[in-house]
Amino acid sequence: MTIIVAGAGIGGLTTALMLNARGLDVVVYEAAREVREVGVGINVLPHAIKELAELGLLPALDAVGVRTRKLSYLTKQGQEVWSELRGTHAGHEVPQFSIHRGRLQKVIYDAVLERLGPSRVRTGRRLEGFVQDDGGVSAHFSDSLMGGAGETCRGEVLICADGIHSVGRRVFYPNEGSPSWQGVVMWRGATEWPVWEDGETMAIGGGLGGKFVLYPIAPAVKGKQLMNWVVNIRVKDGAMSPPPPDSWSRQASLAQVLPHALRFHVPGMDIGGLVKKTPAIFEYPMADRDPLPRWTFGRVTLLGDAAHPMYPVGSNGASQAILDARCLADNMARAEHPRAALWAYEKERLPKTAEVVRTNRLGGPERVIDEVEKRAPAGFKDVEKVLCLADRKAIVGGYASMAGFSKVSVGAKRA
Repeated sequence: MTIIVAGAGIGGLTTALMLNARGLDVVVYEAAREVREVGVGINVLPHAIKELAELGLLPALDAVGVRTRKLSYLTKQGQEVWSELRGTHAGHEVPQFSIHRGRLQKVIYDAVLERLGPSRVRTGRRLEGFVQDDGGVSAHFSDSLMGGAGETCRGEVLICADGIHSVGRRVFYPNEGSPSWQGVVMWRGATEWPVWEDGETMAIGGGLGGKFVLYPIAPAVKGKQLMNWVVNIRVKDGAMSPPPPDSWSRQASLAQVLPHALRFHVPGMDIGGLVKKTPAIFEYPMADRDPLPRWTFGRVTLLGDAAHPMYPVGSNGASQAILDARCLADNMARAEHPRAALWAYEKERLPKTAEVVRTNRLGGPERVIDEVEKRAPAGFKDVEKVLCLADRKAIVGGYASMAGFSKVSVGAKRA
């Protein structure tokens, strides 16, 4: 059985590794010239790291990422609303990682090249369409570099892991239109900075409409480490304006971003100095899409952002794509027919990810900050009098259980 994967992002590459580990033949097609380190920082939660650890990738992740120890939710003024230990520090068997998105992708990509061989990854090939019949699927890829004739690949299954603008999704849902946008823009950057706190802590200040995110994404060297930051600001009415381009390489000016960044305070961090020192600031809209009624049509299915793009709250984007990969690979290995495998994968993963998408639109676990700021916009002396511990725990802990990364969920044995 040959399985075609369109897209060499985190989801597509992890899927290739998972399928290969189960003895299945995989070929990956990627539109870009090369798989390179793009983006800035992301977090990957224990339920997803557990899957990467089973692929033997934990040592490589430790070499380039940070095992997150603590997460703190703060108001815009820097007052603590919630703080908790994360990963192994919270009792999980595996860590949470704060890591550069491109370096995570490279760790997985290097493993794909080593285990599948370089010939099983075809770059400069963009999915244009596909045709199915009783025996399989023929996927056509154009030459995205030289404009040549492209090529057609024949396989039993096509997995479209080609992002929020997925070709496969567009074929199935041609009238869906642009991604959903509520007017929030993210400005992201990373720069070498003196170790903050213990070098393993992340902080999120402010709610859904205005937020500053801060965490290290590489091991410390000589007292400094790569510090990732994000500023989220609602700048327009999303119902009246289309989202800006969502290229990872779209840059913004310091003059555009700095006034927004200075609205926030994180104890012990010079936010203005951090932003000023950042060599390149990238702009990206906070967009998602409505959950779909189905992902699978015959021998073709969607995975990762192609299936369920979601707001980047709760650290669940890459994590959910990795969970998709595990579920799909398991079903491909044990099903009697490829169509049955794709149906079982969709049946398990679609409702779970749809719930994460809907909850993230409301702020995810970070909604606890919105609730406190709404009740005490000028600050507080005692957060317990603003929103009691039980209510705060219900918001944060309820999200962890729903998204599958509570300690109980991660520790549960698979069927």
